[in-house]
Amino acid sequence: MLTKEEYLHLITEFSINETMINTQINHYFDTEQFQLKELGSALRIREKEGKFELTLKQPVKVGLLETNQELTKDVAYAMLQGAVLPSGIVREQLEKNSFPIDKLQYFGSLTTNRCELQYKGGLLVLDHSLYLLKEDYELEYEVEDPVDGELAFKQLLQTFQIPIRVTDNKIKRFYNQKYSLH
Repeated sequence: MLTKEEYLHLITEFSINETMINTQINHYFDTEQFQLKELGSALRIREKEGKFELTLKQPVKVGLLETNQELTKDVAYAMLQGAVLPSGIVREQLEKNSFPIDKLQYFGSLTTNRCELQYKGGLLVLDHSLYLLKEDYELEYEVEDPVDGELAFKQLLQTFQIPIRVTDNKIKRFYNQKYSLH
């Protein structure tokens, strides 16, 4: 996580302009009792560059299983208005686990303004996210080699005097905020 000041400083230092920032919107769903969250799962529609993808994330022995299904704009918007989950691989995955699909409801959206930069053999990602009356800033570094990547990332943080902060992922931050408002 970054403070707003740290985020703005990095934007300036890396000469990032508005044309380098892309917007994506994640629309989240769960039951009123947060049954997906209780299972360690999440259901979202990601809206990016005019395309819509339904994603179910479920815990497995190592990591998360992502089940993805493309949606048309009309189907995606219908879901946001309360329409039932469309047929397809995501619905089948939930039905396999006897999940009460009819209890799903739209919880809200998380909008991320993202800039991705090549940096020392990896991908540096700067995010500004807005959701449920909250905004936050985040820095990620995606690499192939975790050892070299961690070293480069720690050097970057040290250069800009940014402390290492324990950070929940976006879905968890969204749900924590939703739950606190519930």
